[in-house]
Amino acid sequence: QVHLVESGGGLVQAGGSLRLSCAASGRTFSMSAMGWFRPAPGKEREFVAAFSWSYGNTYSADSVKGRFTISRDNAKNTVYLQMNSLQPEDTAVYYCAADILGRTSGYYYNPSLYDYWGQGTQVTVSS
Repeated sequence: QVHLVESGGGLVQAGGSLRLSCAASGRTFSMSAMGWFRPAPGKEREFVAAFSWSYGNTYSADSVKGRFTISRDNAKNTVYLQMNSLQPEDTAVYYCAADILGRTSGYYYNPSLYDYWGQGTQVTVSS
């Protein structure tokens, strides 16, 4: 079992920044990747960014490249999502997810391949 707790959401004006955190506990030694997702029209969960725990690589959606950066603190088993230049269309509940079976390799954008999810943190961007 892996327990994920997100934090850092809030209300910010367009152009502002927020940093989300996702702290993992439990069987963290078996994690191979962690990702961030948000709901989108026509999709249950839209891929935002992912960090490969195994290889140290990062991946992000085209819609957030150059604005959002994913990083990790290995000692704290925490993944961060630094969000800059936020826009009203970024308003959503952001969910953290963890892959412990290694199924996301090459498919980090696929939410169905993640095994555990956090409860989500609300990000609201006002215009």
